[in-house]
Amino acid sequence: MLKKLSMLLSLAAVILLSSCSSKMGGLESQYFTVTPAVLEVVGTQVPVTIDGRFPQNFFNKKSVLTITPVLKYDGGEAVSEPVTFQGEKVLGNNRTVSYEKGGSFTMRMNFDYIPAMAKSALYLRFTVVKGKKTYTLPEVKVADGCISTSQLYKNTVTTANIAVAEDAFQRVIKKALQANILFLIQQTNLRNSQLTTAEIKALSDSMSAVAADTERKIFENVEVTAYASPDGTMLLNEGVATGREKNTAQYIRRQMTKAKLDGHVDSDYTAEDWEGFKQLVMESNIPDKDVILRVLSMYTDPEEREAQIRSISTVYAELVDEILPQLRRARIVMNYLVVGRSDDEIMAQYSSDPKQLTIEELLYAAVISEDKAEQEKIFKTAVRLYPNDYRAYNNLAVMAYNKGDYATAADYLNKAIKLDPNAPEVNVNLGYLALLKGDIAAAETYMAKGASAKAGDEALGNLYIAQGQYVRAADLLGAQATNSSALAQLLNKDYSTARATLEAVKNPDANTYYLMAVLGARTNNAAMLYDGLKNAIKLDPSMAQKAVADLEFAKYVGNDAFNSVIK
Repeated sequence: MLKKLSMLLSLAAVILLSSCSSKMGGLESQYFTVTPAVLEVVGTQVPVTIDGRFPQNFFNKKSVLTITPVLKYDGGEAVSEPVTFQGEKVLGNNRTVSYEKGGSFTMRMNFDYIPAMAKSALYLRFTVVKGKKTYTLPEVKVADGCISTSQLYKNTVTTANIAVAEDAFQRVIKKALQANILFLIQQTNLRNSQLTTAEIKALSDSMSAVAADTERKIFENVEVTAYASPDGTMLLNEGVATGREKNTAQYIRRQMTKAKLDGHVDSDYTAEDWEGFKQLVMESNIPDKDVILRVLSMYTDPEEREAQIRSISTVYAELVDEILPQLRRARIVMNYLVVGRSDDEIMAQYSSDPKQLTIEELLYAAVISEDKAEQEKIFKTAVRLYPNDYRAYNNLAVMAYNKGDYATAADYLNKAIKLDPNAPEVNVNLGYLALLKGDIAAAETYMAKGASAKAGDEALGNLYIAQGQYVRAADLLGAQATNSSALAQLLNKDYSTARATLEAVKNPDANTYYLMAVLGARTNNAAMLYDGLKNAIKLDPSMAQKAVADLEFAKYVGNDAFNSVIK
């Protein structure tokens, strides 16, 4: 009986051992290599590449193994797509792994980043299925994460050069007053009816006005260009055109003398005004005008052109009535300059009665004022007097943004965008507000519409940082000595340039020094790291807590020098 019992126990032990040996054992972290070794946020994601290998005599021939990457963080976890492998005796469509030789594999994944992942760890979960049985292998930790330096764009954009809507004020404005005298066919003399038109009267009045206001108006010259229509011979037309030039120039000189206006009359003529003819035909509704334009393109000889056009009998009569009379003319252009108010005059007028200032003068007044409170007051005056101009609203938003009052900035920008949905400066600045919130999709939409703004390249550079396009960001931000530019260079691993940029920042803030500390950590420059952190914490004490949790400083946390800086 005892012998029988002993044999049964031995058999059970063999069966048990056989059953246990059919299970796959656990895998250790040494079988996995993760790139990057410490996970890092790029744009809005955490990209990971895992290279793994199955050792020899590990993979059970009848089993299916599923590996699931899991990024664990305080309060939750993010699960990536699993990858499944199968043993040699399993019928399936998964990758087969040899029992005797083992095998290697690569897994690539992206986790959607959330701030809680700044302190996290990457694990691999293993689920084995053999026949109808399912069991798990111990989880394996393969990497720490995440370095979130790229997310500092939300800080660096606070000191970006956001878009100011500029004034169009010009101290000196070039003016050109034009008038035309129309002549009868083949005539050069000036008739009274030609000299009493509204255009000629306005020209004479302007001459008198310029002569009377030498303080605000500066006369330059009068240009006279006389023309003949392109019908008739070239010899005839040249004589007509020169006669019209001479008579018109003499008339203008008499008018200038009468107005007591000193200056030059520059005159010229065009014997046959084919360019004017072509333009008038293009703008007309004459039938077969395409035929006429084709003739002009085919023939360059004036006489051949005229002959071909005359042969188009269906339209020539209309040319004679509608087009040719407009070409028998002398064009007169008076050029002069209008001198605007001086800076002192503008500010004096603002103080006494701002309603007398144009919107351009008001916006310019804010520019020349060196007092921020006064600038804000001037912009608010511009909003009150010119409520339909978006620029003052935009510039009030700029002032609020620079003070860190983002709610007020948003309020002004929302008013500005209603006045002009396509205003590039407003779109750029709304894009910056979106970046502050981490809304990269909205920022991209706004900044695309604002690309033509002067600050457009810098705005797109900041957007590219947020999107993880560091090379493009560094190219656009260029040599600007800003926190954003330094961040792009740092993330692009251009450390020497990043250092030069940070050292050149005109008004360094806590973010400038924090970036310097990160640069020190990445380049093994402990002195730079500690000096950077010390200055950052001095300006913003919250940087101490941030530094403790920042994996950029992982190998320094806990040592005496680090502790003395963050205490």
